[in-house]
Amino acid sequence: MPDIFDEVEEDLRAERAQRLWRRLATPVLGALVLTVAGVGAWQGWQWYENRQREAAATTFMAIHRAAEAEGADLPAIAARFEALAPTSPAGYRTLALLRAAALRAETGDRDAALALYDRVAADGSADQLYRDLASLMWVLRSLDTADPALLAARIAPLARPDQPWNASARELSALVALRAGQREEAKRSLEALAADVTAPRGIRERAQRIAAGIAG
Repeated sequence: MPDIFDEVEEDLRAERAQRLWRRLATPVLGALVLTVAGVGAWQGWQWYENRQREAAATTFMAIHRAAEAEGADLPAIAARFEALAPTSPAGYRTLALLRAAALRAETGDRDAALALYDRVAADGSADQLYRDLASLMWVLRSLDTADPALLAARIAPLARPDQPWNASARELSALVALRAGQREEAKRSLEALAADVTAPRGIRERAQRIAAGIAG
């Protein structure tokens, strides 16, 4: 026969457990609900972002195909790329602005192109690779008009050995020096670039031709 004190102790334990559960049930259930809601919200956000990326990609490619069509209205297509940017995820926003800038430059609207390149270069949410590319293109499109000192200052950080656009930036640096009348400095830079086996072949060959033209 069970000891009566054991039965009482078990009853007391059961009662304490019930009181504890009643006290903790609300916060525990609340935490579970929040966890489930958090997971659901995260999954919903992932779904939304995927839909946004898919929509941006579809629209971007449609505009790109329109730009490649014969007789395309390039200023209008540039405007379409600009209109796409504000509603797109960061990556497609950057690509749309770079494409719009290229079309603006191609159609002679250099001021608009430079403004778009500056916009990308100053966008802290954009990948640094594209920000640097925008600065590079700004210098290229400003080569004939901007102050050589300003161009040299803007291109110098991109010409460092550890930078991804290093070879292109070195080529532009030499052209800036040439425009500033520093022919010997430009020639030395171009000859060094032409001899650099790590630089892309096209850039090396072009650097060699320009250096030979300076020497001639």
